[in-house]
Amino acid sequence: MPFTIVRQDITRMEVDAIVNAANTDLAAGGGVCGAIFGAAGRSDMQEACDRLAPIRTGEAVLTPGFALPARYVIHTAGPVYHRWKPGLSRRYLYAAYENSLRLAAENGCESIAFPLISSGIYGYPKEEALKVATEAITRFLEDQEMDVYLAVFDKAAFQVGRKLQGAVESYIDEHYVESREDSRRGLSRVLEDASPFQMPTSSRMSPSPQIPLSAAPARMSASVANSLPASESLEDMIGNLDEPFGSALLRLIDAKGKTDVEVYKRANIDRRLFSKIRTGQGYMPSKRTALALSVALELSLKETGELLGRAGYALSHSQKFDVIVEYFIIHKKYNIYEINEVLFAYDQPLLGG
Repeated sequence: MPFTIVRQDITRMEVDAIVNAANTDLAAGGGVCGAIFGAAGRSDMQEACDRLAPIRTGEAVLTPGFALPARYVIHTAGPVYHRWKPGLSRRYLYAAYENSLRLAAENGCESIAFPLISSGIYGYPKEEALKVATEAITRFLEDQEMDVYLAVFDKAAFQVGRKLQGAVESYIDEHYVESREDSRRGLSRVLEDASPFQMPTSSRMSPSPQIPLSAAPARMSASVANSLPASESLEDMIGNLDEPFGSALLRLIDAKGKTDVEVYKRANIDRRLFSKIRTGQGYMPSKRTALALSVALELSLKETGELLGRAGYALSHSQKFDVIVEYFIIHKKYNIYEINEVLFAYDQPLLGG
């Protein structure tokens, strides 16, 4: 998955580079900085940093990882937050991410892990710090291929916007129905509101039977797709029950006037996985991947259900993960990184590869 949030100690991550939220003197400090120095070997790391210090706010420099699992440590100085100068603080914080990512690419890194820079003793509001981090990382990934992780040690260091989380919480309260044990009858049952994806209880816990695959039809160009008569809806486009998932996906990409690269990047999956899905050969994506592609294509709830059905899945109100994703689709909120932030806050799997 190109960009994902993980709850993990950054000093234990086996990536090409980890990022140290440093001070401008590159001196061992507290928090994440102190932990990185300690895990790398304090004297070795300080000696390497002394040769590069000082740096300016927003700049980034690179040292070896020494005893860390990571090959490199990229040290960047985030800003101390000034509430009266939020624009300036934001520019410095964005530069810290941007320069770190550029430095990683220049040194051949294929994976990098960040802490939430400046959100500790530097006082940057965590919700705003997360927005800046997400924007800088996702913009970089529009043109680059790299696995980027945002390492959060505990939930106290991670905050989703209160307005958004409140809206999602209300939707979950209204639609999410847990499985319950009927103690009087000794039966378990799943209570579920009617939805376009409602299935008989007996089939809800297992994938739909596989549909025989037919030969994938030739792909249409965007110009041909745009010239289809108005009656040829997206529902018609994926209405052929014999069409495999990969073929339906490619037809939808054309119908939406998007490119393959645009879709797999918006779906937060890497090129190799997309290629595997695209070429078919009986490969079926995971439910998380299929949903990510639905979000990238900006499908309606019904269209999402139909595309999921190609891979043998369905949405269910008995799964909190499904209800959260359904909220975003219904409200036409198709930013997969925003969806993943909420999923992370609820301890759910993230969308993508």
